[in-house]
Amino acid sequence: MNQPPLTRREFSGLCAALGSSLSAAGGMMGALSSASAVAAAARTVKFRDGIIVPALGQGSWHLAQGRHPEAAEEEALRTGLSLGMTLIDTAEVYSSGRSEQLIGRVISGGRDRVFLVSKVPPQHTAGNGIARACEASLARLGTDRLDLYLLHWRGGENLAGVVAAFEDLRAQGKIRAWGVSNFNVRDMEELFRVPNGDRCATNQVRYNLGDRGIERDLLPWCKQRGMPVMAYTPLGDNLVRDSTLAAIGAAHGCSAAAVTLAWAIRSGTVIAIPESGSVEHVKENAVALSLALTPEEIQALDAAHP
Repeated sequence: MNQPPLTRREFSGLCAALGSSLSAAGGMMGALSSASAVAAAARTVKFRDGIIVPALGQGSWHLAQGRHPEAAEEEALRTGLSLGMTLIDTAEVYSSGRSEQLIGRVISGGRDRVFLVSKVPPQHTAGNGIARACEASLARLGTDRLDLYLLHWRGGENLAGVVAAFEDLRAQGKIRAWGVSNFNVRDMEELFRVPNGDRCATNQVRYNLGDRGIERDLLPWCKQRGMPVMAYTPLGDNLVRDSTLAAIGAAHGCSAAAVTLAWAIRSGTVIAIPESGSVEHVKENAVALSLALTPEEIQALDAAHP
């Protein structure tokens, strides 16, 4: 049966009701969006200068060594970038510079979306060695700047000279920030005693569920000073075969590798840089960016790997 036409008053009331419904729906969507933003923020790490990076990046230690076709390794890095792993870590000594060259091809045309990290070895720190090493890395990477430049390890270098050289590069715009790698607490304290040594942005060290030594001293030391730690080898040696990790992964419908990485970045002060030359493995790793482990799961992992 045909309904009689609405009066003007009825029509106005209907419009008002519809507007209220749409407003409520909009508020709900806004709340969901805010919740998503909070969740995303939990998977990022802030440097002391305010720069925010994803808590999960990509390493490149063994890339360009022939373990995989280089085209496959390049595609793996591009996949990681598309999944939010926009921090890429490399070093001039990785594959004798070929790792940097490979990364240069990957980031060509998209440099601004990448947070790029490289390292200088201590044998290149004398005189103007750091400046020359940086120029060589920039050339191999095909860029005019690094976001972060690290001293790769201790090796009898003059720390005051290293810091001065890093600060010169920063003033020239060749690097945005600098840091160190493989420093223990004593090394860090020595660094902080030299002029501008406290401008160090990070310390990159080995850290994973099976190698937790830095939790006793270095991690608290850095946290007290608001300094993020970068974790290399975050998947350990054979952790992906661990039964506890596998069981937690099965509960979340993800790989043991994703659980391992989610554990590594759980504090919000650690940036993990797993390496992979495989698109499949990169996709598995990227799940960690949105994987939240329960307190019970973390306790189970602590008990299995004290």
